[in-house]
Amino acid sequence: MPKLALVRHGQSVWNLQNRFTGWVDVPLTEKGKEEAYKAGELLKDIRFSVAYTSDLTRAQETLRIILETIGLYIPVIKDKALNERHYGALQGLNKDRAREKWGAEIVHLWRRSFDIPPPEGESLKDTSERTIPFLERAILGDIIEGHDVLVVAHGNSLRSIVMYLENLSPEEIVKVEIPTGTPIIYDLDSNCKVINKEIRELE
Repeated sequence: MPKLALVRHGQSVWNLQNRFTGWVDVPLTEKGKEEAYKAGELLKDIRFSVAYTSDLTRAQETLRIILETIGLYIPVIKDKALNERHYGALQGLNKDRAREKWGAEIVHLWRRSFDIPPPEGESLKDTSERTIPFLERAILGDIIEGHDVLVVAHGNSLRSIVMYLENLSPEEIVKVEIPTGTPIIYDLDSNCKVINKEIRELE
């Protein structure tokens, strides 16, 4: 059975600073690089044929470290369809400052609801509308051909993929967290239905 491994990028500078990042291109912290290395160690038993990542440096750098750690040289496809959700007016703001400006309740609603976007930004529903067609067209196409596939992307683009694969409702997906650097591995059948799910925790 082909495997699909999902990894959220390692800790970024703005993760550390508790800021909304979205499409802003910030680098990994030293901890983020270490998380990527550990993810690579945890994935050494899978012989990936192809890897996908977003148009943002933090995901690309995480993937580079993972592949170097495994010792794999495979095609890498970069596409902005896998970018983090766009946080609009929140991008760059400290999360505590955003709560002071708009109120904790409304900021929580923007962050955790399925279909209510922040000002000038995307909801998780909006993110899904660009991520899922790319998943179906490209990533699952490789799975159907029998390839093991690695996807390194972002919390919300990966949440949309998890929602699709696990057939989760909007109410269920808002409770799902994707930790940085932690591989989530699915065994899929020939119809791309999930047979097994494994989470490999970082130590």
